[in-house]
Amino acid sequence: MAEVVLEQVNKVFPGGVNAVRDMSLTVGDGTFLVLVGPSGCGKSTTLRLVAGLESVTSGTVRIGGVSVNDVPPKDRDVAMAFQNYALYPHISVYRNLALPLRLRGVPRAEIDRRVRETARLLDVETLLERKPKALSGGQRQRVALGRAMVRQPKAFLLDEPLSNLDARLRVDMRAELKRLHRRLQTTTIYVTHDQEEAMTLGDRIAVMKDGEILQVGSPLDVYHAPVDRFVATFVGTPPMNFLSGRLVAENGNVYWEDGTCRVGLSDDNAKAVAPWAGKEVVLGLRPEAIALRGEGRFAGRDNTVSGHVSVVEPLGEKMDVFCSADGRSSIVARVDAQADIRPGQPVVLHFDMQKAHVFEPTPAGRNLSLALG
Repeated sequence: MAEVVLEQVNKVFPGGVNAVRDMSLTVGDGTFLVLVGPSGCGKSTTLRLVAGLESVTSGTVRIGGVSVNDVPPKDRDVAMAFQNYALYPHISVYRNLALPLRLRGVPRAEIDRRVRETARLLDVETLLERKPKALSGGQRQRVALGRAMVRQPKAFLLDEPLSNLDARLRVDMRAELKRLHRRLQTTTIYVTHDQEEAMTLGDRIAVMKDGEILQVGSPLDVYHAPVDRFVATFVGTPPMNFLSGRLVAENGNVYWEDGTCRVGLSDDNAKAVAPWAGKEVVLGLRPEAIALRGEGRFAGRDNTVSGHVSVVEPLGEKMDVFCSADGRSSIVARVDAQADIRPGQPVVLHFDMQKAHVFEPTPAGRNLSLALG
């Protein structure tokens, strides 16, 4: 195991495409870090820079405290698993697992021990004599992970390894990956565009956009305190609701209003955004921070908006209710599934202003509510 550190790393491809921009990131020894962001944001390129499959344009990559900028991939002691499994189709599962060790000259008895131990961990012991074409997608992915694990590397680098699996298998494999990480405690960098995977897998997540890291933190920290509107939108399903308006300060209180309604900010939020009184802002609320009249949550005179139900999406114990409110863009509330709600029905929405955020009025606007933090 080892700490992985990127220090002011840049990667510029021919033609001037800057895929990674001045990236500084530390992945602690034994940490499971997820790089998450939209397609084309530089996640996989970052992983390939750590692996040595791409060279850095500037900056330094360190593994275990040692610069590996000039170290070839085979000598970096990291192991990768890919989206397409990359198994050799003409040889057995056993030989696929053994190959990385044979290439390193590991004695035959040690190869056999490590292959069988890895196969036992991944529950593929009975598949060792089969070839990849005789395996299901989930079994192939286990073998691909096993080929990385069998080397006992300093770090695992996983590039969207679950994206080819169906929804149920992805859930099962996420649980398997978490179990394996708890047991092995190997430093892991995992790339995905799926924010649900990021939230459920990572000890820490790093949100990327256009080659830059916007925010790094625990999944819950990033979810509850996004640094800007992009992070607030990308992390969370459905994404955060955004309502355009302005701040008004009156009698020691601060309100958000848009001409048809007014809601009062919490004391902490009011202190953080006080310099923006009288200016245009965007109010942000997660769907679970919005309730319907009758639920008994967040009730208050200064935190309600009226509207009509447009769509209802059942989710088991909860449901997402999409509402049009006084001509605004749709507002989504996540409420108890027992609520008697139907499309076209008038509703009153209650906002939990303790969980509200205030953003600058631009697509990537900063979260002004974090000013005190």
